[in-house]
Amino acid sequence: MTRPLRPALIQDAFLTACYGELMALKPGNVHIHSAGHGMEIDHFRRAAAAAAPFIADPALTIGKRILRATEASFAETGLNTNLGIVLLCAPLAKAAAQADAGMGLRRCLAILLGALTQDDANDAFAAIRIANPAGLGKVDDGDVSAGQPRMTLSEAMYMAKDRDRIANAYVTAFEDIFDFALPALAEARQLAARDDLAISTLHMALMAEFPDSHISRKFGHDAALAVRDEALSLKPAWSPVVTVKSLNTLAEFDASLKSRGLNPGTTADFVVATLFAALLSRRKLA
Repeated sequence: MTRPLRPALIQDAFLTACYGELMALKPGNVHIHSAGHGMEIDHFRRAAAAAAPFIADPALTIGKRILRATEASFAETGLNTNLGIVLLCAPLAKAAAQADAGMGLRRCLAILLGALTQDDANDAFAAIRIANPAGLGKVDDGDVSAGQPRMTLSEAMYMAKDRDRIANAYVTAFEDIFDFALPALAEARQLAARDDLAISTLHMALMAEFPDSHISRKFGHDAALAVRDEALSLKPAWSPVVTVKSLNTLAEFDASLKSRGLNPGTTADFVVATLFAALLSRRKLA
């Protein structure tokens, strides 16, 4: 019988997802095979460890989990290493702590996202200002640089949904993860020789499907579309699954993206959140 997950299990799942993502070659991102964009793999490991207790803290709202985890991560590294990861994983963690046999993870998540408040927005906006992500713009009442928002977090995410994949996830109850990424991961894990190869496959599938929001914010939507098309053109190297032999092709793509300063950071955030959701969906309280 499925019962809510204990905080220790949620924290462990978060760390497993964060560390697992770093072990896979993910073109354009930092991983065990290559640093990039002024960041090393250790920055992400330290940030994950700092954020984990707050992501799983049952006493915290979604907004407070986002804020406390971001504060802890930034204090540890002085960099924006995991804001997107925190934004996606905080509601998943809270849903896992409340889901039971009568209401699974996805349904519980949808209810929580629909009930987000202005306090959640205050906390999330504060976290975003701390992390100061590249290319952050201004949109009327949803301008995160303007202080206290005049809306709930749900309303703020709705305003940004057409230009940001994470905001769109909040509006659609993580549709991209549940309907696309989780099935893609499950299929890759059935075919891959190693789990890191399955994770690389997931990364490439996401890159080829969705223009990356981080690239779009920093370089424009056309650049994000071009990177998506590059990933799609490399489909023979990652579909149906990345192999040891095809890693060389992906390593060349990785080097090319980094030489151009192109970091598909939102894609990496979704990889971690998908790994996290997969773990939460199959773990049960003993």
